Amino acid sequence: MLVVQRGDMPVARRTDAVLFLIALVWGSSYLAAKTATETLPVTTVLFARYAISALACGALVASRRRARRWTRAEVRAGAVLGVTQAAVLVLETYGVAHTSAANAGLIISLTIVLTPLLDRTAGSGRLPGRFFGAAGLCVLAVGLLTAGTGFHALRLGDALVLAAALVRAGHVALVGRLTAHRPMDPLHLTTVQTVVGSALFLAPALTDLPALAHSSAATWSQLVYLALFCSVFAFLAQTWAVQRTSASRASLLLGTEPIWAVAIGISLGGERLTVWASVGAVLMIVGTYWGQAVERAHRTALPQPV
Repeated sequence: MLVVQRGDMPVARRTDAVLFLIALVWGSSYLAAKTATETLPVTTVLFARYAISALACGALVASRRRARRWTRAEVRAGAVLGVTQAAVLVLETYGVAHTSAANAGLIISLTIVLTPLLDRTAGSGRLPGRFFGAAGLCVLAVGLLTAGTGFHALRLGDALVLAAALVRAGHVALVGRLTAHRPMDPLHLTTVQTVVGSALFLAPALTDLPALAHSSAATWSQLVYLALFCSVFAFLAQTWAVQRTSASRASLLLGTEPIWAVAIGISLGGERLTVWASVGAVLMIVGTYWGQAVERAHRTALPQPV
């Protein structure tokens, strides 16, 4: 059992604070993206987000006192993950442009229960029935969230965010497979991914670059926030924090992202949740936390490799 000494408590508190900040930043990203896409096309928003992130990562790499050697594995893995990450963001951003930021933040949290279903690595064993109960609760929550004032077919924005959650789960599972047993520099991986994303969205955004250049200060602040805080900072801070706490505690604190998405969407974005959607929001949070706890308990109970 891990015993935390009294002198380690400030470190633990700082780590928890960083994890809460990451969840807050990610939760706020949906409203920022929705607001940015009201003045610029989605592909232009994504190009700007990736390009600014790439410049920031390049500056961080160049500022290192001791340059770390790039490996072919980092470049190959970063290129593949850059494509899958771009797929997640294009679905997510198009989706949030056609739904509420609160709905997007809640639906995307399905990634928590979808990832274990896709990440069927050797020795993982069959997931217990309780996990599928939690997944079913999340599916019910999606139905209530998208019902609005009455039950109807899945709306475009919600369907796109749902697809983004599925692709994001595949992306997370792929990260595990590509980086397992291969020491890779997180900054190198992030840099490659941002360069790939910039290249993918450059052509679709070309015709709108003049509009991007003449965007308002408010729009540019949203783009910079999405790039520097929701992308570069969040990824690197997550890596730093996870190294200083347990994976269980990190996932618990990061799991507050949908709560922040709802709170920010309602308080700053002026969004509303109907009675049915409010019930769906509660069920989504309960279902994702339940599924997370079941999967974590199942994984820790498995025999460890010798």
